Amino acid sequence: MNNTVRNIAIVIAILLALLFGWSTYTGMNKTKEIDKLQSKNEVLSSEMSDLETLKVSLEKEVADLQSNYEDLSMVNDSLANSLISEKSRVAKRNRTISKLKADAEAEGLKVGSLTVQISQLMDQKAELQNQIGSLQQENADLREKAGILEQDLSKARGDNAALANLNRTMQGEIESLTLKNFKASAFQIELEKKNNKATAKSRRAKRMKASFDLTGIPEKYHGVRPIYLVITDETSSPIKLDNPIKAQVMVNDQSTDIIAAEKKEINIGANQRVSFTHNLHSKLKKGYYRVIAYTDIGILGTSNFRLR
Repeated sequence: MNNTVRNIAIVIAILLALLFGWSTYTGMNKTKEIDKLQSKNEVLSSEMSDLETLKVSLEKEVADLQSNYEDLSMVNDSLANSLISEKSRVAKRNRTISKLKADAEAEGLKVGSLTVQISQLMDQKAELQNQIGSLQQENADLREKAGILEQDLSKARGDNAALANLNRTMQGEIESLTLKNFKASAFQIELEKKNNKATAKSRRAKRMKASFDLTGIPEKYHGVRPIYLVITDETSSPIKLDNPIKAQVMVNDQSTDIIAAEKKEINIGANQRVSFTHNLHSKLKKGYYRVIAYTDIGILGTSNFRLR
């Protein structure tokens, strides 16, 4: 009996201890929830206070805007009344101006014709003065151009005379050296700029094209032969070349050294046109230049050109 009572007491004690522990745990959780709710309540209270402040500020702004709107409405009404009054005043002024114009036109008919005639005469006078000024300027320009042309013509005549003398001297020299039945004719020399357009200015010349005819060539000269293109200045010195072609040719049965700008192997027939293109790697100076065509057995022909 005593054991039973003791066991019951132990069970009751254990249950009470568990109940106390559960109560303590539940109480702690409730406390935490209460703390969280209080903290959240404080945040909401702060936000409500801010919103209340914002509401008061917005109500004040709305009140100010309402007041401004009423003031602007009053100003607008006043301006509308002023506009009506101004339109009436302008209409009255326009009627007065129209009347004055009509009176002035009626009065002006008496002198209008004379005024128009005077105005027309003044316009004609001004136009004639302008034409006279233009003609005087044109005459001055023409006199200046005529003087320049006269100078250019005189210089060109001197240049032509110098070129003619050079040609005569050269032709005399070359004629005695050129092969009788194997010679070049119809030389054509062209100088070009970078854009392949023709030029005669030394500072712009970048390329030289030379061509000539070999016609009526006897059969004994037919076959593959070297053709050389030599370019010299007016002192007969070869121009500066990046890749000079040194060769020996026979001139009047004598071996002669030449420095050529270009060389081609040509299958010589009875008739053909031979063309060369030479890129000028060094700028040529102003003056006269000579192009000489050689083959292995003599001079074929020559031509001059000038750079300004």
